[in-house]
Amino acid sequence: MLSRKQKHILLKFFSMFSVVRGYNVLIVVIAQYLTSIYILAHDKSLGQVVFDLNLLMLVLASAVTIAGGYIINNFYDSEKDLINRPQKSMLDRLVSQNTKLSFYFVLNFLAVIMASFVSFNAVLFFSAYIFAIWLYSHKLKKLPIIGNLTSAILTITPFFAIFMYYKNYEPVIFVHASFLFIIISMRELTKDLENLKGDLALNYKTIPIVYGEKASKIMLTILGVFTLIPAYFLVNSFQIGKMNYFFYFSVSLIILFLIFLWKSKTKTHYLLLHNILKIIIVVGVFSILLIDVNVLIKHL
Repeated sequence: MLSRKQKHILLKFFSMFSVVRGYNVLIVVIAQYLTSIYILAHDKSLGQVVFDLNLLMLVLASAVTIAGGYIINNFYDSEKDLINRPQKSMLDRLVSQNTKLSFYFVLNFLAVIMASFVSFNAVLFFSAYIFAIWLYSHKLKKLPIIGNLTSAILTITPFFAIFMYYKNYEPVIFVHASFLFIIISMRELTKDLENLKGDLALNYKTIPIVYGEKASKIMLTILGVFTLIPAYFLVNSFQIGKMNYFFYFSVSLIILFLIFLWKSKTKTHYLLLHNILKIIIVVGVFSILLIDVNVLIKHL
């Protein structure tokens, strides 16, 4: 049996894990490595990628920066989250705001130290990334359209770190990135619809509040149609192996998403739509393995 003190420590750990969205950070780490192995550094052996110390430092710097970003976002959104996500908010509040801020500064310092192992340019990149996350959390996220676009850009920014490291400028990379960017933009707008109550209470100028739910649904429909463009080119113009099944799967889910979108009216409906987009993103990460199912065997 755990003692009272041990239970308290365990609860604090889960609270901080919830604040930094540990599961999201882990997905980004996996995505960065799979992207490096299968797309950006496909001409290198598996060992050269996995045991590359510079890549490890870039991935770890990305991970701690993202974790820090979730902390500062949680700090500024604590009141809104109490309305939109009361249960999660109660768990998050088990760790004091001062402790969260201290951890935030430690994580950002670690990110810069890790980046310094790679190059001075990496230090500049992550310093700018840290500042951009703070600016978004403090100011930009309250602005319609600008906040959504900034959030989507910040979400894919860690991939630019490894993209610049490998200096791989093949068109397929940009098409993959455009598909991901559109899906993330849809997710951000869906989150605004989901969090309408808290955003309205705290005077956040999100797209649904400024332009209305109908306009938001029209924008989501347009974005959903736009996903067909990169999906079409990736399936028909590039060698992506069995990953084409992922795009068939994604397009099917997006069609279901759009049908259900126009019938959605409640927070629960929008939460379901949000989860559909999450499924596309997570499945997409692991579908990178399908680009070349023999790559692991060839490079072992």
